[in-house]
Amino acid sequence: MTQEENAFLYQQGIEHFNRGEYFDSHEVWEELWIDTEGEDRRFYQGLIQAAVALYHLENGNVVGSRKLLESSAGYLAAYGPSHCGLEIDAFLRGVRECFNENVDRRAATPGNLVKRPTIVLLPG
Repeated sequence: MTQEENAFLYQQGIEHFNRGEYFDSHEVWEELWIDTEGEDRRFYQGLIQAAVALYHLENGNVVGSRKLLESSAGYLAAYGPSHCGLEIDAFLRGVRECFNENVDRRAATPGNLVKRPTIVLLPG
């Protein structure tokens, strides 16, 4: 895959994520992850796991969601403070806040998470 194709898939995954289409963002980023070798591979794996964590949360699998959230944080922490325009700490904080808020309120239903995180890339 070319660098332009990689950038397109990365952005497409972000758009799905920001619309709350966590399974779709996982699918797009997984395509990117499969094609990537080297240092960015674990970065994409961390994004995939964050998306799947929220997908599981929507479907009531709190235990699975928590495990993937922690695994995601483990992968992404190595890329801080920012990587590929993503502010790592802010992203992880948003995903954790979403998880905590939904678990506390027992509000998670498909497509209806409260306090959903969004990804805003840093300029440049």
